[in-house]
Amino acid sequence: MSARIHGGAAESVMRHRQGLSSSYVTVYHSTSQQGGKPLSHVIPSGHAIRRLREAAGLTQKTVATRAGVSQALISRIEKGTVDPRLSTVRKIIDAISSSTPQVAFVSDVMHSPVISIEESRPVREAVELMRNYDFSQLPVMRNGFPVGSVQESTLLKRLTRVRDVRTFFEAPVREVMEDLFPLVPPSMTVEEAVYMLSRGTPALLVMDKSQVLGIVTKIDTILTALREEQPSRAASRSEGASN
Repeated sequence: MSARIHGGAAESVMRHRQGLSSSYVTVYHSTSQQGGKPLSHVIPSGHAIRRLREAAGLTQKTVATRAGVSQALISRIEKGTVDPRLSTVRKIIDAISSSTPQVAFVSDVMHSPVISIEESRPVREAVELMRNYDFSQLPVMRNGFPVGSVQESTLLKRLTRVRDVRTFFEAPVREVMEDLFPLVPPSMTVEEAVYMLSRGTPALLVMDKSQVLGIVTKIDTILTALREEQPSRAASRSEGASN
């Protein structure tokens, strides 16, 4: 990483805040017609949609044809240059999920290889990695073994309190490092992972003995739920038709 921080403190803070706050999920809240229960509609980012499409082994053209949209729109969504409607995203997810087998274990949904940073590297490199890969957190390593984590939310809070922004971004990651993400085996079920993530854990590190195999984040489990939604809706419609 060779990028440098230029300009005054205020300019630096604003630029790095923009880099840190890359939106990877948009959640809209509404009220259902049945019982007035709140519903959350989750829209994965273009980066997440591309990951899901590539994992299913599909081209943009194939997904576009199945979803009834143009390939150009798929490309723009994956690049993040357009904010799609919820209905459009659902069509795309349905198109992808039709080629994706149902998953049951974290080894099926984990992201690999794991993008991490050594504890001795400067904070600015962690920021650049999160911006480049559209992540909101990174595992922190010591000689290749996980020892902590760095998260965009914490960095943003610290930015509001520092006096010397340049010094902050050149400091080693160990000075802003937080607790290590929970270490889980590849045989853990997705259901168990969802439970852990729903209780505030930002990510799970999948390990086999001393080897880091992958990382599972909230977006990974959200995408899994979206993929499984299509078969559930189809089954419900089938049951309704038979009654």
